[in-house]
Amino acid sequence: MEPIYLDYNATTPVDPLVVEELLPYLREGFGNPSSSHPYGRKAKEGVETARKRVAALLGCEPTEVVFTSGGTEANNQALIGTAMANRDRGNHIITSSIEHPAVLNPLRWLEKQGFAVTYLPVDTTGLIDPEELRQAITDQTILISVMHANNEVGTIQPLAEIGAIARERGILLHTDAAQSVGKIPTRVDELRVDLLSIAGHKLYAPKGVGALYVRRGVKIDPYLHGAGHEGGRRAGTENVPYMAALGKAAELAAERLATESERILTLRERFHSRLQELAGDVLLNGHPTSRLPNTLNVSFAGVNGAELLARTPEISASTGSACHDGSCELSGVLKAMGTSLEQGFGAVRLSLGRLTTAEEVDRAAEIIAARVKELRGIRGGITHNHQQTGLSALASCAG
Repeated sequence: MEPIYLDYNATTPVDPLVVEELLPYLREGFGNPSSSHPYGRKAKEGVETARKRVAALLGCEPTEVVFTSGGTEANNQALIGTAMANRDRGNHIITSSIEHPAVLNPLRWLEKQGFAVTYLPVDTTGLIDPEELRQAITDQTILISVMHANNEVGTIQPLAEIGAIARERGILLHTDAAQSVGKIPTRVDELRVDLLSIAGHKLYAPKGVGALYVRRGVKIDPYLHGAGHEGGRRAGTENVPYMAALGKAAELAAERLATESERILTLRERFHSRLQELAGDVLLNGHPTSRLPNTLNVSFAGVNGAELLARTPEISASTGSACHDGSCELSGVLKAMGTSLEQGFGAVRLSLGRLTTAEEVDRAAEIIAARVKELRGIRGGITHNHQQTGLSALASCAG
């Protein structure tokens, strides 16, 4: 029997309808969209249909959608392209301390180029304080970048409120929406954003395609230099099959958003309740209500998350720590939230998706609870000394 897949925040399977949309462009629709002959025109039609579908999901104009190779490129272009194009106005950027590395690392690179970056703290639920953001703004601030929803704990930021502050001060707002697009509404006018990044593989499209929304009139330098593709904003012959796939994925997301979000939220709450009932001492990481409907990040008191998943091959999920070469480090997100070592190293991210069923949720809860009880028995109970537990977690992870 295949493991139960509960890692949809890491990546999603490609929807069969998306595959159907993609395949013809690998066969008869193989033309270059820049060519004027019938083969090129067919490919061009595919790209523009996809652009309209993505725009419809975001509530923007098709001309405001730039296709990229994925969320990482979209973030890099948004941050570096906007910073470079607007450096005559200032050199200060504001972000949060829990951003994805695809945002944090481009910002660190910009710091080496002379830009100043303020990393706002978050509270214990993963939320930034809009008033702290307001206080961080200077006359040199040109860009704010705050993720819509966190990839680890699912906390949703108050983007509309942040956007109102940004507009009041004439500052551009970018959001990494890789985790939120297709799960919750992401209408750009409602969010009051000027730039928004999408990753196709989080949206039931293939890996290797994404998009960047750029509000009309926003100054942004191209990230890739070459010919004038994508309205001169992104050079490179278009990846027509994958663009078509992303367009179809966006269309499906728009059609299913309300019903699917409700279904998955119901399953998530059922999962959480079953884990609490069967395992006990389950601690929630992230905001209790302002959270992605599919994301359940929990810690099991007295249990190391990495060890739990290692002993549970029936489940495919992620932990709250990263282990490399025999050593472990607590997730930067959980660390920024002030999570204790005990709770942080006990964290497991369980993210649900389109294929998740009630039967899978029930079976996963039973399996996880059984392993949790086994591990608690091995450990001889729960320790309340955070330092000792943290060291114990590190030792078990390193082993």
